[in-house]
Amino acid sequence: MVRIAVIGGTGYAGSNIVAEAVSRGHSVVSVARSVPTERVEGAIYLEGTILDVPGLLSQIDEVDVVIQALSPRGDMAGKVRQATAELFAALPDDVRLGVVGGAGGSLVAPDGPRLVDVDFPDEFKAEAMEAVGVLEDLRKSPETKDWFFVHPAAGFGNWAPGERTGTYRDGGQVMVTDAAGESFISGRDLGVAFVDEIENPKHHRENFAVGY
Repeated sequence: MVRIAVIGGTGYAGSNIVAEAVSRGHSVVSVARSVPTERVEGAIYLEGTILDVPGLLSQIDEVDVVIQALSPRGDMAGKVRQATAELFAALPDDVRLGVVGGAGGSLVAPDGPRLVDVDFPDEFKAEAMEAVGVLEDLRKSPETKDWFFVHPAAGFGNWAPGERTGTYRDGGQVMVTDAAGESFISGRDLGVAFVDEIENPKHHRENFAVGY
């Protein structure tokens, strides 16, 4: 059993990670600014925010893995990068950090440009670039600290929840697409990818893309 804290555990990505982790018997704490009425049975729900790192750490001081599943949009725009860096710096070296990134930072081809630099909606570019900034900061962190950063498929979102298949493809740094060029992964299978990496770490201090 792994002790996992999911920051933003009531959001779309976070709630799917919480559900998958609980279903596999892990100890899971979901932290968000408010406690939801609908909860995953077996998870612990706490009120907290990444904008108060000392307060947050006092709530999750006995975990093995912390997942940052926040979207840098709305009133969190421009705040997630700095807060994540502060959180990671404050975590003990034996606590691993996982981050839900965006598709924008994944490459469109091996050694190719990032999706955000090729064909990306202007209204989402600032959000994508802040996620890229989080990744850049992680890469500069001390070698003693472990992390992984996951790029969901381009079609990932609560508008297309899909189903749990228990399968996905790992594209490394390259965005995963199917034979028709479509890029998609369900919310539940993103949760599968995260918990697989927690249970069987393959990407130490690496970012990787997932999809079908």
